[in-house]
Amino acid sequence: MNTGVVVSVRGSVVDILFDQHLPPINTLLHASEGAIAIEVLSQLNAHRVRGIALTTTQGLARGMVVEDSGGPLQTPVGKGILSRMFDVFGNAIDRQPAPTEIQWRSVHHAPPPLARRSTKSEIFETGIKLIDVLMPLERGGKTGLFGGAGVGKTVLLTEMIHNMVGQHAGVSIFCGIGERCREGEELYREMKAAGVLDNMVMMFGQMNEPPGARFRVGHAALTMAEYFRDDENRDVLLLIDNIFRFIQAGMEVSGLMGQMPARLGYQPTMGTELSQLEERIANTDTGAITSIQAVYVPADDFTDPAAVHTFSHLSASIVLSRKRASEGLYPAIDPLQSSSKMATPGIIGERHYELAQEIRRTLAQYAELRDIIAMLGMEQLSPEDHKVVGRARRLERFLTQPFFTTGQFTGHSGRLVSLSDSLDGCERILRDEFKDYPESALYMIGAINEARKDDDSVNQMVAEPAGSTDES
Repeated sequence: MNTGVVVSVRGSVVDILFDQHLPPINTLLHASEGAIAIEVLSQLNAHRVRGIALTTTQGLARGMVVEDSGGPLQTPVGKGILSRMFDVFGNAIDRQPAPTEIQWRSVHHAPPPLARRSTKSEIFETGIKLIDVLMPLERGGKTGLFGGAGVGKTVLLTEMIHNMVGQHAGVSIFCGIGERCREGEELYREMKAAGVLDNMVMMFGQMNEPPGARFRVGHAALTMAEYFRDDENRDVLLLIDNIFRFIQAGMEVSGLMGQMPARLGYQPTMGTELSQLEERIANTDTGAITSIQAVYVPADDFTDPAAVHTFSHLSASIVLSRKRASEGLYPAIDPLQSSSKMATPGIIGERHYELAQEIRRTLAQYAELRDIIAMLGMEQLSPEDHKVVGRARRLERFLTQPFFTTGQFTGHSGRLVSLSDSLDGCERILRDEFKDYPESALYMIGAINEARKDDDSVNQMVAEPAGSTDES
């Protein structure tokens, strides 16, 4: 066995001296009888390596013996991992026995070659009106949910899991990078209650874990996804919350390793590290990995290098707006900033494309007129602008939707709306069919036909004079 000796420990950074064989980069080393795991990140000279600890370094001291595992960090794959929850080392963290029927694979893989990739474009329906109509997702594509703190990224991601896992025939893998333990525990309970845990795997590298572990948890989850795609030829839904925490963990590792930071304190290798993770998410001739990723945007600044680098990898970008959240328009997606490369006539069809363009045009006109309304009031608008404002406000309210995951807090039971119902509703609003309806009749409903009941009840209350009922 190849062994070395610890020569220095500085926080999570450990220097180790090897007299005989120098371990290659990415090799996993063990100290304190396997309790401390260290990954080699650089070779300093012919006998010394520098590594980052994936566990806490409490108890590690100079002169302690370090064993070379002979290979990189590995993660379990196979049928036995379904319905289970793991940490970055592949240990089960759901208080159940260790999984059986598994094999172990390295977390470091090259992306599939271009010759093996599939170029077929298909729509991935979510059941969320605003997303399906204006920014359709791609099967086998990468979608980013961008937003600052507290605008509803995790809620939207959880709702997508709820909607998709039920109708999704493949496997779902949830990867929590730098997650709060509360969110992981809640997600586990919700998925168990919904009865979809049987085709789901969860992997967490939590906030309290060292940066080395958080930096590798994404690669470990991708290795599991690649197994189901390549070995079992199944479609995989990969949910990552949060990609920014992956970049942040890389920034911490880079700082610990003594690298000079680039712009705004980010690591100089950020683009490469993100590409190594993102390029493995791909369609092949055997199966597809469809990825939905939450991306925290620091201080709502979309020019931040972390957001800019992530944008370049995605097929659809869903931008969450604090302004819409403050108006109570949930999901708080900004339809004018969000985009999808699938929204072309050749993929979604002529009718859908024209309708989406008209919705965007109407909402953009309303955004321009808002300043005039704020200063001079609605009276100063022309009759045509009056109609545009009415349509836009009704569209905004129709494109809100009650979620299954928030039903216990809002009192509204969740709705899953088909694409045809969503398009039908938007088309009828644009044709002014609902101009006599109060805007509130379209707020937080599913399909457009639900508006009639609300409207009838409103009209009935207005029609009945006080004292006409027994109760009054």
